Amino acid sequence: MLVIGLTLPAFRTRSTPPVHQAAEIEALVNRAAEALEDRGAGAFGEFRRKGSVWRYGDVYLFVIDMKGIVLFNAAHPNREGHDLLDERDADRKQFHRDFIEVVDRFGSGWVDYMFPKPGQSVPTVKWSYVCATHVAGSDAVIGAGVYVE
Repeated sequence: MLVIGLTLPAFRTRSTPPVHQAAEIEALVNRAAEALEDRGAGAFGEFRRKGSVWRYGDVYLFVIDMKGIVLFNAAHPNREGHDLLDERDADRKQFHRDFIEVVDRFGSGWVDYMFPKPGQSVPTVKWSYVCATHVAGSDAVIGAGVYVE
């Protein structure tokens, strides 16, 4: 698995993710990708637990397949099973397409978009680090992010 932690100018429209949290998020996502490749979708139960190493504060994991189907979302389970490839954020950005393109082209990277914090409805800037993984033998994207105040 190619893992490169970088901000891609083609996908960057806002300031960069907070430096003090970037390395933490990258490490979390990379560990989660390894867990998925070892245990498959069985890891989703661990990923969903609040207050765990996988989900804390506003940080949570999500997984989509390479067609934009949400396989897992710890904070928004109602999104699971839905094709969100063409979903647009408040700025009309198709961020699921960006997740897939970053992983397809580079193996990993950062994507910014507008998304509400868990429990809120108003979108705010969010930076998510995504990387390539496999779930049940299929290529997928796993990610987590940080909200920018």
